[in-house]
Amino acid sequence: MGTTDTTTAVPTVRSHGTALPAIGLGTAGLDDDTAAEIVAAALDMGYRHVDTAIDYDNEVGVGRGLRSSGVDRDDVFVTTKVPAREAAAADVAPALETSLDRLGLDHVDLVLLHWPSDEVAVEETVAALDAVRERGLAGSIGISNHPVALMRRAAGAGPVVTNQVEYHPFLGQNDVLATARDLGMTVTAYSPLAQGDVFDDDVLVAVAAAHDATPGQVALRWLLDQDDVAAIPRSSNLDHVAANLAVDLTLSDDDRGRIDALPKDRRLIDPASAPDWD
Repeated sequence: MGTTDTTTAVPTVRSHGTALPAIGLGTAGLDDDTAAEIVAAALDMGYRHVDTAIDYDNEVGVGRGLRSSGVDRDDVFVTTKVPAREAAAADVAPALETSLDRLGLDHVDLVLLHWPSDEVAVEETVAALDAVRERGLAGSIGISNHPVALMRRAAGAGPVVTNQVEYHPFLGQNDVLATARDLGMTVTAYSPLAQGDVFDDDVLVAVAAAHDATPGQVALRWLLDQDDVAAIPRSSNLDHVAANLAVDLTLSDDDRGRIDALPKDRRLIDPASAPDWD
């Protein structure tokens, strides 16, 4: 379970001294204008973690939303990601500097390597990420879409605080979770609502009805009840954005058991360049 940040009242998970808000706003697939609108509204609702990436092509909009929200920059945890094509040591800092320029920020709170590189050792990239952290361009560093073997290599090269992976009630991540805990890092779940599939699952619908909640809220609660797990649901619908933050329901052992028993083999994000998954 996360602790509670008394400043924002948003649950957090912690690694290497970094408090990562356990519920964040994903922005993948949002264009600049939509991102600006959703980010500003989400921050006004109480979100304090915004996730973007160079490859989302919306950092300008995310930055605009941050500035128009009226929430102090120091109260918002901003994550971005460097793509695998910029994984070489010489490329990491210029990529992040360009990213910061688009965001209109002097630093992000977390920078991740978005996908493993086939050409650059993860140790090289993590060391370069740690160098930009030491320069003050990022508060913390991490990885995304890295299987267990690469997690261990990455953790040996720098203070990796999280591995951001696809994780939802239909995809198991037991090995990744166990490794993260062993290494003192967290897991951040992207696509935590399985791109909307949770809303059509009979088990999740039934559990939600028993709690006067939505299946999405149940899925998020199931994730957040696990130690060292954060989640970054994404929506362009403001009602859904608000619902994703309101996950204070309490699941019973039976509820969790029914969700645990769902098949855990439905991977939705699996490009040709993906690593060999655990």
